[in-house]
Amino acid sequence: MWTEEFVKVLPLLGHRNWILVVDKAFPLQSASGMTYLNTREPLPDVLERVLSDVQKSSHIRPIIYTDKELDALDESFCKGIDELRRDLKNTIADHAEGAEIRQILHEEIFAKLDEASKLFNIVVLKTEAVLPYTSVFIELDCGYWNAEQENELRKRI
Repeated sequence: MWTEEFVKVLPLLGHRNWILVVDKAFPLQSASGMTYLNTREPLPDVLERVLSDVQKSSHIRPIIYTDKELDALDESFCKGIDELRRDLKNTIADHAEGAEIRQILHEEIFAKLDEASKLFNIVVLKTEAVLPYTSVFIELDCGYWNAEQENELRKRI
């Protein structure tokens, strides 16, 4: 089961690692730092588990990215999108309290992933979702140290 593998890898992840909860068509990439797990589960269910586990971890906090394109889709153009979009927003609201949430274009996310995968590991959890632009990209940041603290430290040095 994917959950067993995820529980093993989560404590090893930290600042600058990523966790992706993606639709079924997300490509298998050639970057060596990417680990793929096929969940065979609905995207909202996987996202709920991942966000819950991240929130319980003292060493990391999530920065959540969604595709800007998702808000431009509607039922007349993409049947089923309203319900899945609502489920994603509710899951994020319920299981990522206080998390920073960013919407950027899909290609911009891929540029970030390309850069990150050169030095840092990315865990990709493939789901059964078959609607476009529904993947959720979670950049991990330090859970016990923030930008203000880092800035203050730099001033002292």
